[in-house]
Amino acid sequence: MMRKLAFLAPLTAVLAVAAGPALADPASITVTLGPDLQEKAGDLGEREVRQQADRLADVVRAALARSGRLDGARVELVLTDLKPNHPTFEQMAARPGLDAHRSLSIGGAAIEGSITTAEGQVLPVRYDWYSTSLAEVRGFTTWQDADRAYQRLASRLVDGRDLSR
Repeated sequence: MMRKLAFLAPLTAVLAVAAGPALADPASITVTLGPDLQEKAGDLGEREVRQQADRLADVVRAALARSGRLDGARVELVLTDLKPNHPTFEQMAARPGLDAHRSLSIGGAAIEGSITTAEGQVLPVRYDWYSTSLAEVRGFTTWQDADRAYQRLASRLVDGRDLSR
C-alpha cells in the first residue's frame, strides 16, 4: 500500500503542475459570407468558398487561443471578397482551357466584422490583403493569397492593432 502511495504522490504533483491555472473562455469565432461573395460563390464553387470561411475561422481561432488575447470575446467576421491564385474546380469545369497549375492570378481576401470584448466593448474589423502583382504570388495552392490575408488578420488581432480602417 505504501508503495502505491509513494508512486501516486509525485504523479499527482506532476499532473497538477501540467494542468496549470484555469484558462479563460476562448474567443467565440463566427464567419459568414457577405452578399457579394454569396453571389460570386457559384462561379468559384460553393463548397470551396465555404471551406475558405471555415479556414478563416480556424486561423483566427488558433492564433487567439495561442496568445490568450481576446479571451471571452465574440468575434464575428464577414468574408466579403475572395480571389483565388489558381482556378477553382468550378472555374475549370466552366472554362476547360484553364490549367490548374499554369493559370495564375492575383489573389487575396477582404474581411469585415466586429469584435465584442468580454467587457462589452465593440471594435470594428475591416481588413483586406491582395497580391499586387503576379511576381508576388508565392506557393502553389489555389487559395495561397487568401490564406495569407487570414494569417495577417489573425496576427493583427493578436498584436491588438487597430482594424477599423
